[in-house]
Amino acid sequence: MRNFLNARAQALKPSGIRKFFDLVSRTEGAISLGVGEPDFITAENVRASAVRSIERGETQYTANRGLDSLCGLISEYLFRRFSVCYPPEHIIVTVGASEAIDLALRAAVGFGDEVLVPEPSYVAYAPLITLSGGTAVAVPCKKENGFILTYGEIEKKVTDKTKALILAYPNNPTGAVMTKEHLQAIIPAVVKNDLLVISDEIYAELSYCGKHVSISSIGDMAERTVYIGGFSKAFAMTGWRVGFVCAPEKIDEAMFKIHQYALMCAPRASQCAALEALKSGLKNNFSDVEKMKEEYRRRGEYLAGELNALSLECAKPCGAFYVFPSVESTGMDGDEFSYKLLKEQKVAVVGGSAFGESGRNFIRCSYSASMENIKTAVQRISQFVGVNKKC
Repeated sequence: MRNFLNARAQALKPSGIRKFFDLVSRTEGAISLGVGEPDFITAENVRASAVRSIERGETQYTANRGLDSLCGLISEYLFRRFSVCYPPEHIIVTVGASEAIDLALRAAVGFGDEVLVPEPSYVAYAPLITLSGGTAVAVPCKKENGFILTYGEIEKKVTDKTKALILAYPNNPTGAVMTKEHLQAIIPAVVKNDLLVISDEIYAELSYCGKHVSISSIGDMAERTVYIGGFSKAFAMTGWRVGFVCAPEKIDEAMFKIHQYALMCAPRASQCAALEALKSGLKNNFSDVEKMKEEYRRRGEYLAGELNALSLECAKPCGAFYVFPSVESTGMDGDEFSYKLLKEQKVAVVGGSAFGESGRNFIRCSYSASMENIKTAVQRISQFVGVNKKC
């Protein structure tokens, strides 16, 4: 038989993270600092809201955009928390932020288009750009700049084929945050080159160095920004698979058509849970989110301090729930370090090359694990570094 595979799909490399975690799952007694998932459980009132909706027999499709009430509350939430203005009719409730990213890329990117992807970056951006027919162009972000995207780095990579820029802050895997001043500094490059910004702000609520600022809240940038958010990280709702995407009218229309054909709608029970999360959050000023954020901040500062003490140079995390220490002092790159650490000390971290070549000499450590596990992992890493210390 002939080869039935789509050439672009066939050319995709398997996820390095998933391959590594298959190995982790077979390692008895391993402690994982690798998974980007909250160790908290969804709030009881949120879970109960979904159960009640099922018990009422609300098991049908919702409107394609999602529940009207949820779209309305997302619009209110974004404005009240981040001064971001998108009307409910330009919001689509998606199956996680992952679908939102895919929708934005498929709606905007065509064959021959280039998309700038600041690195180190979330592992799904480049493959999804490829599947859209475009080309991902890595924009290396430097450790000495705090992994912040700069005007100069954008200008180095822009060509007449460049159509869009991925912006993902607070950042996975580095924990970096771009302040309003950082964002204002790159806007001239975006406008000058007439770029669409696809801003993945799934970690917006987890910012520890001041209030999160969205690029879409600055001037008229909402007119050229696709805003992506969701409930997975800040609301401990990863398994519910509910996110959202907001966009200017023409892009919204294109995304909506793709969403209609591909997914129809996000699960109703998950939407009911998300609705309750926002209702209660707006009522109590998101006190549960703030408590969880404070716990993450405490863990992150502890982990960064301990890694620095081991000469694994590591910036204090400003957002998300990751630190991204350099392992150059050990004479290993991130991949070798992570595999040997798992084998010798049964601690799982992610080699930085999974997030692009810019991350090769780093590892990603998630502090969404319990403090007890983080402390045990630090002890094991200390023993590992001591044994493997570069002479």
